Amino acid sequence: MSISSEHRPLGKQVTGSLHTLSPIVELNVGGERYTTTLSTLKKHPGSRLAEMFTGQPKLRTDSEGRFFIDRPGASFKYILEYLRSNQVPTQCIQDVYREALFYDIEPLIKQLEDSPQIFGEVVARRQFLARVPNYSENIELMIRIARAEAVAARRSSVLVCVVRTEEDAARCRDALSGLDTDKTSVVKFGPWNAAPSISDLLDCIRMDIGARGYQISCQPHVAEKGFRFKSHDFFYKFLFTWW
Repeated sequence: MSISSEHRPLGKQVTGSLHTLSPIVELNVGGERYTTTLSTLKKHPGSRLAEMFTGQPKLRTDSEGRFFIDRPGASFKYILEYLRSNQVPTQCIQDVYREALFYDIEPLIKQLEDSPQIFGEVVARRQFLARVPNYSENIELMIRIARAEAVAARRSSVLVCVVRTEEDAARCRDALSGLDTDKTSVVKFGPWNAAPSISDLLDCIRMDIGARGYQISCQPHVAEKGFRFKSHDFFYKFLFTWW
């Protein structure tokens, strides 16, 4: 007895060649349902999306026989609209850009990178941060320190040292030796060879940690009286608020 598509088990692997597929394709993308054509999905040969529907099956089906892609469903409608009409999305640009990268749709990626939102992020901000040594690693370190200090506390504080130039780095080493805190818990950023200022870097730190769902603020660190340097020349305190 044959089993109808309505009773296929969830996660069943597709069998046979995709060359035998109907030109009409039913999709389930992250729970959102779409109907399109095979030619639309394969419009850009070499893209990851086209590869999913080329040659041997690479996707599973849901309980109703739709091809299942485990990605954000809401953003896929913009991907599909671009494939259908070459219309570049004007909404949810960051989300669509992330999905265009995942599906490796090169023409859409290039057009989105010309938009002000992505251009500013990719060409300006990311290029700056690429010149700040160990930026990503330091962000992770800040989060680990904050979480370790969160036990039975409303807030955690992380002390950061930011130096713009090699000369500042040397002065910071002297200042650090007289700082009234555990030296191993101070996270150091810089120096860097780019135009943005210390204030710009502090904004980037707030943006990137905040984008991960943390409530964070920043203020200059005020050292004890008689400290050799003004502490806010180098040191800043980031406050993580948990509740």
